[in-house]
Amino acid sequence: MTDIIFTNARLIDPVGQTDSLGALRIRDGLIAAVYEDPTPDVAGTIINCAGNCLAPGIVDIGVKVSEPGERHKESFRSAGRAAAAGGVTTIVTRPDTLPAIDTPETLEFVARRAATDAPVRVLPMAALTKDRAGREMTEIGFLQDAGAVAFTDCDRVVTGTKVFSRALTYAKSLDALVIAHVQDPNLSDGAAVTSGKFASLRGLPGVSPMAERMALDRDIALLEMTGARYHADQITTARALPALERAKRNGLKITAGVGVHHLTLNEMDVADYRTFFKLKPPLRSEDDRIAVVQAVADGLIDVISSMHTPQDEESKRLPFEEAASGAVGLETLLPAALRLYHAEMITLPRLFAALSLNPSRLLGLDTGRLREGHPADLVWFDPDAPFQLDRATLKSKSKNTPFDGARMQGVVLGTWVGGALVGGDV
Repeated sequence: MTDIIFTNARLIDPVGQTDSLGALRIRDGLIAAVYEDPTPDVAGTIINCAGNCLAPGIVDIGVKVSEPGERHKESFRSAGRAAAAGGVTTIVTRPDTLPAIDTPETLEFVARRAATDAPVRVLPMAALTKDRAGREMTEIGFLQDAGAVAFTDCDRVVTGTKVFSRALTYAKSLDALVIAHVQDPNLSDGAAVTSGKFASLRGLPGVSPMAERMALDRDIALLEMTGARYHADQITTARALPALERAKRNGLKITAGVGVHHLTLNEMDVADYRTFFKLKPPLRSEDDRIAVVQAVADGLIDVISSMHTPQDEESKRLPFEEAASGAVGLETLLPAALRLYHAEMITLPRLFAALSLNPSRLLGLDTGRLREGHPADLVWFDPDAPFQLDRATLKSKSKNTPFDGARMQGVVLGTWVGGALVGGDV
């Protein structure tokens, strides 16, 4: 195959935390060389990046693809096309399907469908307990052998401490990653927004930010007991950050993520009961948002994800309390995250550490690096190009985005997976 050389590229290197002009050559699906000279004298197919950014493709942990069970909301084909359009080269899928992905047979079905239909890499997670019911753990070893990269019950918290501790202990013996949703369900069940003056004015049931802190404290105690590898899917409140920092300082195998919507929106965006802004956990105060953004910039929170959750119109066109939670985010993850860069709250190399390098490391992948010998999973984008989002143009089957009509910056020009172009107009 002919080499492809990206010239005049603004190379975003999350490993070296550099942002510099250079060139990059790919061959046989791998990065063959990285040049400081933006126009090296080498033979191959030239793609002139014209000073725009070339970065490792995004690795998005926690994507809901509604196969099996709710294919009308999202399929692997539509999710894969949305990912490619958004610069996401690897999607790590959730097991909260119908039925749940809790057996090797269901996992193998998902893997076959993804391999056939999706143009990007798809890595499935499996349920931690059977039917995500929190009573009996799944066959973690068999599921791991079948290709599960992590284990989670998604937004269903395992309330039984003994069940969860046993699952963590067994996962530790297999070096399996457990991903947990940190919300105390006794406080959060039935809540639609974060408690406070705004919730009271709107007459909506709220949940205290302490529900996140309490759940995280419990899980940290169990990590001290079991020594398992653990990832908190979303840390969204300032009150949870000191506990996370102490756990990391004490050497526990703990990492944390946050959804891009909680980094760029706050509780006031609910405004006139707009259900596209109903998320789980709910949007937080502006003080919480700023604290969590700073935690990402400091490296305390490791991963930014889309938490892509497709919902059909019938699920969202309901009174706020009754509407389904969640928003799509595969195509808007990058431009939404770039809001933090444009606000000078985070650098591009740090942003791509959270979007690509850290999730790759967490899952033991070779992606997320602009280094020789690593997979040529790349995104070429113009960080400054403005556009107004029209949800009707999204490639996802579901259109439940809170950014409909929003003015954004950051247009993906091309997406490559293993050196093959899968998205963009190159």
